[in-house]
Amino acid sequence: MVAAVKHAQEMARLPLDEIHLGDCVALMADLPPGSVDCIFADPPYNLQLGGELRRPNNSRVDGVEAAWDQFDTLTAYDDFSRAWLSEARRVLKPDGTLWVIGTYHNIFRVGSLLQDLGYWILNDVVWLKSNPMPNFRGTRFTNAHETLIWAARSADSRYTFNYEAMKNLNDDLQMRSDWFLPLCCGPERLKGEDGRKAHPTQKPEALLYRIVVASTDPGQVILDPFVGSGTTAAVARRLGRHFIGLESDPGYVALARQRLAAIPETTDPAALAGEARRKAARIPFGWLLEHGLLRPGDPLFDPQRRFVAKVRADGTLVASNHLGDHRGSIHRVAAALLGAPSCNGWTFWHYEAGRGKLAPIDALREQVRATLQ
Repeated sequence: MVAAVKHAQEMARLPLDEIHLGDCVALMADLPPGSVDCIFADPPYNLQLGGELRRPNNSRVDGVEAAWDQFDTLTAYDDFSRAWLSEARRVLKPDGTLWVIGTYHNIFRVGSLLQDLGYWILNDVVWLKSNPMPNFRGTRFTNAHETLIWAARSADSRYTFNYEAMKNLNDDLQMRSDWFLPLCCGPERLKGEDGRKAHPTQKPEALLYRIVVASTDPGQVILDPFVGSGTTAAVARRLGRHFIGLESDPGYVALARQRLAAIPETTDPAALAGEARRKAARIPFGWLLEHGLLRPGDPLFDPQRRFVAKVRADGTLVASNHLGDHRGSIHRVAAALLGAPSCNGWTFWHYEAGRGKLAPIDALREQVRATLQ
């Protein structure tokens, strides 16, 4: 009882579910120690002048100039990195974890500082981009990946890892550390009034979906010190987590707040009770959630609407009939409802396509597949 009251008091002190304008180090200094469960950080890249982000005529790639950083020396960048990583570790709970993403420009320096500061590295994850930006000068390999480091606050942390949820999202296969996902594009990509990209390095929601489901539970608090266009906050809201977003650019703060205003908060705890991947043409059902084509709590039906199942956040379904409750993959639940040894869930299950019409979820799978061509 005392612990519950203390937890409620601590939560009341946090500036939850808001995007805050200001320097991330100063803003984190105002947060209580040990107050957040997870941190996702996409810090400045420390991009190198003359690198692959210039065309042959030496002009910068459209939309990239805003990402070039204002650090005159590597020492200045290291000092900045050490400062925000130190504050991040202070505000993490003892069993909390941090995710940081970067490119070859900065991820190795950040990884070294993580270890110097006492973090305990759990995994490095490679985000393999299915549609990378080409190397315009033709002087290097196309940079087709970014690296994520997942680290616990310390070696003694009893960190959260929702192994079964990751396995469920991956069609009952153990989730690997190479994640094949497209860049943010299509309707998800935020545009300004001029039609150009509103943020040069907007991360895809599918990437954050996987991170949030893997390392947090519903109701926990996720901090993003470089929230940018608000992807972390958007995914956290959809998955029933609290968020704290920090951003130093007023334009991005306005962009993120506008984006969040259009997202209803998740209110179905059952859909969040359980809690993203692909290799070639194979598309796990969980990818439909990662790409926002289905949401936790959405109903699915057989073609005759005899059965209804509810989508859970980990890519499983829950349904009931006279034989009892059934939970599992789209195939397993369909087979259980029919009393059959097996069933193709992709053709059995349908979603509401509008105007009272049903469409097979296989159509949604094809939409995801098209983004990976």
